[in-house]
Amino acid sequence: MTSAHQPVMLQEVVGFLAPRTGGRYLDCTFGGGGHTRGLLEAAPGVTVIALDRDPAAQDRAHALREAFPENFTLLDRDFGQLGELPLKDFDGILFDLGVSSFQLDDAERGFSFRSDAPADMRMDPRSGVPAGEWLETVSPETLAHALRFYGEEPEWRRVARAILDARGSGALGRTATLAEVISASIPAWRRRQQRIHPATLSFQAIRIAVNDECGALERALPAAFERLAPGGVLCVISFHSLEDRPVKHFFRRACGQPEGIMDDRPQDLRVKSAEPLTRHPARPTLLEVATNPRSRSAKLRAIRKL
Repeated sequence: MTSAHQPVMLQEVVGFLAPRTGGRYLDCTFGGGGHTRGLLEAAPGVTVIALDRDPAAQDRAHALREAFPENFTLLDRDFGQLGELPLKDFDGILFDLGVSSFQLDDAERGFSFRSDAPADMRMDPRSGVPAGEWLETVSPETLAHALRFYGEEPEWRRVARAILDARGSGALGRTATLAEVISASIPAWRRRQQRIHPATLSFQAIRIAVNDECGALERALPAAFERLAPGGVLCVISFHSLEDRPVKHFFRRACGQPEGIMDDRPQDLRVKSAEPLTRHPARPTLLEVATNPRSRSAKLRAIRKL
């Protein structure tokens, strides 16, 4: 693997999941298979079932299928559909959220504005509509909501207006011209202040909306917890607050803790079904960030089912 394709916080994941001989584990976000391989190699007889909605993941799984023919299975499935699968009694379950480095590095997938390509952004190109088509047809209200809450873009009004004005021009169908439309709508003074490209937050918002990432996560967390065996561990790696917030709230709720400052329910009305393994999210080491910059914003939370 190149540094761009290293599994994030692998040692910490293996440490929390603590694979045991003959244990069963579920990797809900196979990606390049780094976490799956780490679990399979951690103890004799470990079995891993992995999920990935990206059809390209099947080719990346070839080496693991050869190395662990009896112990590894990759299902062509979105983790948002986990509740529909007849799976249960796992000793550990992992989510590594967000877009994978393989998808980012494949210019033709349209996730990045570093290269000009069709603005697609679908994690599963067999379903849904490309981002460019979504931008041409989505309601102004839904577009504004995505930019404001999924991208947390301060200039969401300006960006939404610019995108709506660009409809029918062809500019929304390519990553380079879409990035130009967005960047031109950001005031010059804010562009000078930003440390990131002006289109970064909007591209994140569009990608999350096109792939229903928030909805998939909200559905998957309770389904995953239900499929843990007693004593099983649920680990989630997130990369921004929009992912981390629902994970934090779900974990605190499962542990019988207040979900926020407004949660003033008495303790006898809370149900404790898990114990926290991370009081605060674990973060990558300075060494890992130096060798794998994409890990720098990662947060890992873990709980154990009672």
